[in-house]
Amino acid sequence: MGFLELLEAASMPVIQVLLISALGALMATQYFNNILSSDFRKSLNKVVFFIFTPSLVFSSFAKSVSLQDMISMWFMPVNVGLTFLIGGILGWILVKLLKPNLKVEGLIIAACSSGNMGNLPIVIIPAICNEKGGPFGAHDVCHSHALSYASFSMALGGIFIWTFTYQTLKSCSMRFKALEATQIIKAPNKDLEGNVDTPLLTGKDNESTAIEAAPLSYIQDSESQNIVQQDQFVGLKKENHSFLARTIEVLRNLVVELLSPPAIATFFGFLFGAVAWLRNLIIGVNAPLSVIQSTLVLLGNGAIPCITLLLGANLTQGFKSSSVKPLTLISIIVTRLFVLPLIGLFIVKAAADFGLLPVDPLFQYSLVMQYAMPPAMNISTMAQLFDVGNEECSVIMLWTYGAAAIALTAWSTFLLWLFSN
Repeated sequence: MGFLELLEAASMPVIQVLLISALGALMATQYFNNILSSDFRKSLNKVVFFIFTPSLVFSSFAKSVSLQDMISMWFMPVNVGLTFLIGGILGWILVKLLKPNLKVEGLIIAACSSGNMGNLPIVIIPAICNEKGGPFGAHDVCHSHALSYASFSMALGGIFIWTFTYQTLKSCSMRFKALEATQIIKAPNKDLEGNVDTPLLTGKDNESTAIEAAPLSYIQDSESQNIVQQDQFVGLKKENHSFLARTIEVLRNLVVELLSPPAIATFFGFLFGAVAWLRNLIIGVNAPLSVIQSTLVLLGNGAIPCITLLLGANLTQGFKSSSVKPLTLISIIVTRLFVLPLIGLFIVKAAADFGLLPVDPLFQYSLVMQYAMPPAMNISTMAQLFDVGNEECSVIMLWTYGAAAIALTAWSTFLLWLFSN
């Protein structure tokens, strides 16, 4: 395939996403009578989450994934974990270099580490198979395997997002709210010279400034020292209790994610795909329960357009003003869409050279594209949940997804050329 043909094959799925997302964005404005209002988006998102997506996942897995395919995909959970780990490290480095406001720190780390493992891959990767002359073989086989890879990616991404990313944003939001409460309490007070205390939320050394500003005269006598020691003991107990509570909450969120409809559909899809007699019940022209598979396919077909419309509608919130600096946005875009995919490419190529991956180039393409995806939309949900950085999160999402239109096309074109040679 020539460069122009590769560019066309890579850009068509992205253009489709852009067109449908633009329609979703327009439907969320007054020009379309606010059809995709906030309340309607929540309801539609529930339908997609509980009905459309599980149907799509189960039907694709049961039809195309065998026991041998499951064994060959063992590297994908490792790969998804590496995207979160490496992205989290890069995000932490950005935080140390940029020194942003405390409520933006968690968003930076989350945006760099948590890619969109579900919505976009399940739209873009199968669509690659629809283009003529693609390097991944026959259309039907390619499309079926692409749906399986994207569905498995979505299930794995959900687990990591609702554990690693959830705890990252929660920890940063708690620190910000604690510091904000300190500022509210401290602001009306004056020191002995009558000077008003300065705000605590704008500098690098916020916490150390608060400690240095506290009066120390009350700890000079022995009675006060006993009080301090008792407070430290109580604080240590609270810290231990807090650690236990956080651990329990992480496990609870993991169990909840494992019991979510997409995850359950993934499990049963694997089961029906691996066990021959179960597979023969619903797959095939002569299958006695083939109507179940047909119904699930019909329901699953509604997942992709609804997901893409919701994506565009949710991004409209990013037009609100916020305090996110341009340098922060540029740093996140470069890290998430260019640096991380480059690292991922080296990891996948090294794994392939060591014989850890199947020969299937579509599988390797899917692994690298996991590193190139823009931030997960669930980050916005978590920001709303913790009520910290909502507007900032919307702005980050808007600009990263806008840049992703170019980055995904570029990476997809390069990978199609790489795996077609």
